[in-house]
Amino acid sequence: MAKFLTLNTHSWMEEEPEQKLADLVQQIVREDYDVICLQEVNQEINSSPAEEVAGYIVAQPLLAIHDDHFAHVLVGELQQAGLQYYWSWAYNHIGYDRYHEGVAILSKEPLKAKELLVSDIDDPKDYRRRQVLLAETVVDGQAIQVASVHLSWWNKGFQAEWARLEAELKASSLPLVLMGDFNNPAGQEGYEHILASPLQLQDSHLVAKEVQGEFTMGGHIDGWEAKTPPLRIDFAFLSPSWQVERSAVIFDGVGSPIVSDHFGLEVLAYPGH
Repeated sequence: MAKFLTLNTHSWMEEEPEQKLADLVQQIVREDYDVICLQEVNQEINSSPAEEVAGYIVAQPLLAIHDDHFAHVLVGELQQAGLQYYWSWAYNHIGYDRYHEGVAILSKEPLKAKELLVSDIDDPKDYRRRQVLLAETVVDGQAIQVASVHLSWWNKGFQAEWARLEAELKASSLPLVLMGDFNNPAGQEGYEHILASPLQLQDSHLVAKEVQGEFTMGGHIDGWEAKTPPLRIDFAFLSPSWQVERSAVIFDGVGSPIVSDHFGLEVLAYPGH
């Protein structure tokens, strides 16, 4: 059985960020996830480069990891708690004029990582620049391909981004796990476009034997209009060979504390062969 977690961390932009980091660490230690995908993983542009970065696999060679890099800090906290993770990060763009913002993958097993530019835009000063972080790793004895995804909205770049990601993943013979913030709500055009892909992906929340929770954002957040209702925009999409046992919304203030403007998604599944 493989255990996955995905979360748009909104890192360092929440109130009481240290407490929310501690809550995230506590959840990971308790559940001992095999693979974790994170989005909006930030570091201050003007903070100091880290002298030593444990477990880091370089996918972004041009940008140093800083002391305050959220994934770096998280992995350090987990290490102190007795959990060792390998990890990588892909830089998307400058966020809020003060952060290097990107996507990360943490894995209990060693990983091979690379970044994939999926947007038409390739200027980090433009928020529309999007990269997907791809990693090959092993869960439950099975090699898999993981993608940490933070895509654009329908008709605002999504279609081109998805086409590039889909073309890349078609070349992989490994079972796929795509997790992250897709910015395309369940039941709407972008979501249906993903399910219609020749990759034949499963939405964990549709196929799991046990499902918990319905929404991954509770209403108005950055990038969405003030009147936006609760939506499910964070997903785990898996190849057909996966047998999904459980798909649960967490960090929603019900069974676990809220740590971000997004809720998290936890998935338990048996890998396909």
